[in-house]
Amino acid sequence: MSLARHPGQPAGSAAALVTVAHGTRRAGGNEIARQITHGAGIALGVESTAAYVELSEPLLEDVVRGLDRPAAVVPLLLSTGYHVRTDLPAACAGAPAHAPVVLGRPLGPDPLLAAAQVARLEAAGIEPGTPLVLVATGSTDPKAWRDLRAASHLLADQWGTPIRTATLTGLGPRPEAVLRPGDAVSPYLLSPGLFSRRLFELCDELGHPYADVIGPHPLVIDLVADRYRSLVAGVAATA
Repeated sequence: MSLARHPGQPAGSAAALVTVAHGTRRAGGNEIARQITHGAGIALGVESTAAYVELSEPLLEDVVRGLDRPAAVVPLLLSTGYHVRTDLPAACAGAPAHAPVVLGRPLGPDPLLAAAQVARLEAAGIEPGTPLVLVATGSTDPKAWRDLRAASHLLADQWGTPIRTATLTGLGPRPEAVLRPGDAVSPYLLSPGLFSRRLFELCDELGHPYADVIGPHPLVIDLVADRYRSLVAGVAATA
């Protein structure tokens, strides 16, 4: 595994940035993670690589085992769940002694993600004030539903109307049960894949306008860079 080095960055100058996304068999979905990671690495001036929990390479556990320097691991996952609580800590535990890693919390909920959602809604031509339903993948973890409700509140603060919440799997109501005439949909999905395709097909069938997935928006890149800085500062403060 090799980390991407960015112009003007001396070798070994700082902890590496490692992001970890879920992974998908759809190449475009994995490319989103790489674009976000590359952008954050350039902004920070540090070496970076995108890893995945499953379904795509490189896997996080392999990246961590191959590190030659300390690293901050920033999950590109939007809520708490089994991967965050179990898989990621287990993978990070395999870091070599000379290259310890510090693992961050899920990327969401966060006001920067809500702002990126608003930008996607505006780009789709959805008028401000239109009633919205935030639709996420979903999880069986009750803490994930808590995170999704928090994400809806953050989006409501920036959109200016109450936001209802639906999920495609796990806990929470399905979009069909939540959507009302005149509603638009804001996907709480970072990358295209099976779930975005299902959601967009449903919206087309029911006649609801929708925004694109959040994707590699500059605000997402800023958020990843902020998370890296916080992780590295926390390690330095306890060193």
